[in-house]
Amino acid sequence: MNPGLDHLHPYPFEKLAALKAGAEPPAALSHIALSIGEPKHATPHLVTEAVIEHMHQLAVYPATRGMPELREAISAWLTTRFSLPQGSLSADKHVLPVNGTREALFAFTQVMIDASELSLVLMPNPFYQIYEGAALLAGAEPVYLNCDGNSLTPDFDQVSAETWDQCSILFLCSPGNPTGAVIGKPILQKLIKLAQQHDFIIASDECYSEIYFDESAPPAGLLEAAAEMGNDDYKHCVVFHSLSKRSNAPGLRSGFVAGDSDIIEQFFRYRTYHGCAMPMHHQAASIKAWQDEEHVRQNRALYCEKFDAVLDILDGVLEVERPDAGFYLWAKTPVEDTEFARKLFAEQNITVLPGQFLSRDTVDGNPGSNRVRMALVAPLEDCIEAAQRIKTCVESL
Repeated sequence: MNPGLDHLHPYPFEKLAALKAGAEPPAALSHIALSIGEPKHATPHLVTEAVIEHMHQLAVYPATRGMPELREAISAWLTTRFSLPQGSLSADKHVLPVNGTREALFAFTQVMIDASELSLVLMPNPFYQIYEGAALLAGAEPVYLNCDGNSLTPDFDQVSAETWDQCSILFLCSPGNPTGAVIGKPILQKLIKLAQQHDFIIASDECYSEIYFDESAPPAGLLEAAAEMGNDDYKHCVVFHSLSKRSNAPGLRSGFVAGDSDIIEQFFRYRTYHGCAMPMHHQAASIKAWQDEEHVRQNRALYCEKFDAVLDILDGVLEVERPDAGFYLWAKTPVEDTEFARKLFAEQNITVLPGQFLSRDTVDGNPGSNRVRMALVAPLEDCIEAAQRIKTCVESL
């Protein structure tokens, strides 16, 4: 057995189920789940129709690299969205479609870690638990960089040169899960210089990049930062994107990895053995999704409406602010986060995720303590109802 299995933590939702065990919420109140980041907006018609139209291709083995048309669509989207130099991003060399970024983040780590050496994998804290599990099962040691303070992003200046020397992968999540914080281009460029100096890979999870509140100011991306500093071959830089949040298609399991061509080629080599080619009908639907922006703008508008309504109700009730981007509220709690989550479920039949379940204890504390993550994925009327119930619960404390 892989010895890393013994070091895996229970998944946050296992802890949540244990926390809620024995609590009996009022039967008169319907359950509202704000705990899971699963989009509930309708999947665009153009995506579902493309799946149906290409179902006859179930008889075809898909190629690991994906259809050229899909890689071209992804390359064109990246170039336009992040203002990359025309022609700098090759669909053949820099892009690899994957079956959702969860699978890709895990597999990527297995490829890039040399288990015969001491390898550190740095990650934000709190974090998406795949980063940690992937590191442990690859034989690496996770290093947690607390996201607290006003910016809710790590203080990378506190990382020692020795730690950077031993770093194999730096995971970024921008916009952040669960904080919603965006890492700006100056910091991204500082990190790219560190990666070049200390020879590590930056793996930037940008799956929430298309959910933001100001149409004139989309979140910056790692490849964008690299290109602007003259690194237009994207060395040491890899990004992960998905249609799950952008296009409300989590069941499609469609995303991509893009960046440094040498890294992409090694990842492709691994995936030919891994056997995770994207089905043809999923690829056809993905092409349609990456080529259309109207449904993405409509999606953002729906989230903006929910944030406006919920934050108006919670103003003066909870210490919570609109995030930079994403669909999570990262609220401070008036009592311990686990106590608050259980009380909210028991009294109001609302499920939220305690922040400490998404974080690890460090010498500087647990940055998730006394916070909860609330995913505003439910319909507008349910989000409004949830906010009103949360207000009632807080006022009863």
